[in-house]
Amino acid sequence: MGGTGDSDPVSREEFARAMAALGGFEPAPAVAVGLSGGGDSLALVLLLRHWVAERGGSLLALTVDHGLRPESADEAATVGQTAARLGIPHRILRWDGEKPLAGLQAAARAARHRLLAAACDEAGILHLALAHHRDDQAETVLLRLARGSGIDGLAGMAAVRADGAVRVIRPLLNFSHDRLLATCRAEGVDWIEDPSNRNPRFARARLRAAVDLLGGEGLDAIRLGEVARRAGRARAALEQATAGLLAEAAILHPEGWITLAPAPLLAAPAEIALRALAQALAAVGGPAHPVRDEALERLLGALADGQGTTLGGCVVRMRRGAVMVAREPVAAIERQSVPPGGRALWDGRFDLRVSPRHGKPVMVAALGAAGWREWVARLAPERVPDLPVPVRETLPSLWSGTELLGVPMVGGRYGSDADGQVPMDRAIFRPLSSLGRPAFTVVSDRRGII
Repeated sequence: MGGTGDSDPVSREEFARAMAALGGFEPAPAVAVGLSGGGDSLALVLLLRHWVAERGGSLLALTVDHGLRPESADEAATVGQTAARLGIPHRILRWDGEKPLAGLQAAARAARHRLLAAACDEAGILHLALAHHRDDQAETVLLRLARGSGIDGLAGMAAVRADGAVRVIRPLLNFSHDRLLATCRAEGVDWIEDPSNRNPRFARARLRAAVDLLGGEGLDAIRLGEVARRAGRARAALEQATAGLLAEAAILHPEGWITLAPAPLLAAPAEIALRALAQALAAVGGPAHPVRDEALERLLGALADGQGTTLGGCVVRMRRGAVMVAREPVAAIERQSVPPGGRALWDGRFDLRVSPRHGKPVMVAALGAAGWREWVARLAPERVPDLPVPVRETLPSLWSGTELLGVPMVGGRYGSDADGQVPMDRAIFRPLSSLGRPAFTVVSDRRGII
């Protein structure tokens, strides 16, 4: 989608201005970058290499091997060799397990983001740079326009967003694909062409094929980028208002549920209240359960009448004068094997660390009604927490076959077992979809878990 003047490499000065526009960076910033080996991500690595070096920071390149083609492992290794020649530390992250037949690109994208965020968290890196550029943004706007998206969709990809504890940045959104390839050529670096980019089986590839026709009618990448920028400005204002409402109304509970004060929720403009409800549902129910606007509108009306429902993998109802958003027991079905001393994200909500004292892998699953009764029988009465039934039944618990080993969130602060042994099994409510997207911490924290 390049236009006139799009044949020059991106200069270091231009890139520095683009990075400055993204907001604050710490002294000597540590940055991770998603590196596929394509021209876009290689150009980003080249530009970041100089930017980080000038500030005394560090750069880590991360390549995801999706395992979708026989040659993908070799390609990832080749990318690693390129990073080594550039003097940049590099890691390969593998997407293991079965791959879906339907929605493959969406599933691969979700897996890629999950693996990249986890690698950043493990390395203690806040900033994750991705190489989406102006042409990608235009394709995103077209794709969402075709799907009837509103303001959020037309705003395209955000230049900065929070993904859990990771700050995702996209510094190339104002640069064309052609300029990024020119940047690679200027540095004498070759790139890998991804065949899926031209496969008409995928929607984005079909859009690329129609680009010339649309550009001839004035709907080029620059114009679509302007649409995204203006819609993004509106989205940012709505998100800021939503974050303000959540800061006033929301409490995150360490057992994996949220309460909302009804007065500010129901007094807010409908659009802001609906967004707050959507974020609460996503935080507890997970991003795999997106909720349609019509269902959110019905939920808001029900809450105004003091009623509740199940929606988005959650139970929502009034409890003790507040709106309770808890995980729906029938939806918390994930069972995950974790080795001694291992770590896992369970049910899209809990960052779980298993004590190394376990002699073999343990199974993490929802506690359930029977498990709750068994666990409570082991505790002194004063140690039994006062929790709603859906919260009890969807607590993470550790099992060996049919034997209940422990419940990290109930046996004491962050999960000491009844015998008091340490190191403890630990579970922290750290949802994939965080509340208050404009900032990292905007909501009330009842027990210091944020």
